[in-house]
Amino acid sequence: MIRILLMLCLISILPTYASEKNANEKLTIAAASDLRYALDEVISLFHRHQPDTDISVVYGSSGKISTQIRHGAPYDVFFSADITFPTQLYNDGLTATAPQPYALGHLVLWSPKQNMTGIALGQLANMNFNRLAIAQPAHAPYGQRAKEALQAVGVWSAVEAKLVYGENIAQTAQMAQSGGADLAIIALSLAKFPELAKHGYQLIPAELHQPLSQAYVITRHGASNRSAQQFTAFMTNKDVLAIMQTYGFELPVSARQGEQE
Repeated sequence: MIRILLMLCLISILPTYASEKNANEKLTIAAASDLRYALDEVISLFHRHQPDTDISVVYGSSGKISTQIRHGAPYDVFFSADITFPTQLYNDGLTATAPQPYALGHLVLWSPKQNMTGIALGQLANMNFNRLAIAQPAHAPYGQRAKEALQAVGVWSAVEAKLVYGENIAQTAQMAQSGGADLAIIALSLAKFPELAKHGYQLIPAELHQPLSQAYVITRHGASNRSAQQFTAFMTNKDVLAIMQTYGFELPVSARQGEQE
């Protein structure tokens, strides 16, 4: 009788344990599209440590993702290309954590048709091309910074009529790849990808625009998701930091200090 009672107790406990475990194995991440290649590698590395975690990623522009979160999109973690968006969500009580900086992004001038190495942004006014692709400044941080840089060197008015806009920075690169634009201003993290890097690119000086200070938050939806907590903590792993640097991201001060310790 005692043995039967113990078995019944065990059976009653197991479904609860299993449901809790499964609930923590599903993780939905929304990320700025400049992370498309770097974050894919980070997730692959994370799976070596947590092979049972089911991770899905939605890439897009930070502004649109932020709007989706405000309207109840079930994202657990938000990686933004601009700390402003997660800060606004945090201030409005829509996140479970304060924004945590994870990288500083950079812009480059890139073309699938010619090597842009050594071509200064100010030279665009005198170059012969039909279309220049940038991300939509209204909701994509990399697009806004591209506009700022073009204005800073005094060529915005000269190239504005030739601009075509991608919904996000990855789509901007794709527009140039597919022939929809001759040139593009894209994220260094995308230009570092071997398929794009073979064409050559020119780094745009960071002083020409506001910093691309990138940060992540765990959303209110992901507040009780253990996998969200594990994944964001994993972002400080030295191998993860090395991946981010490989793709041209500059590490925040806290991460650089962690590497030295």
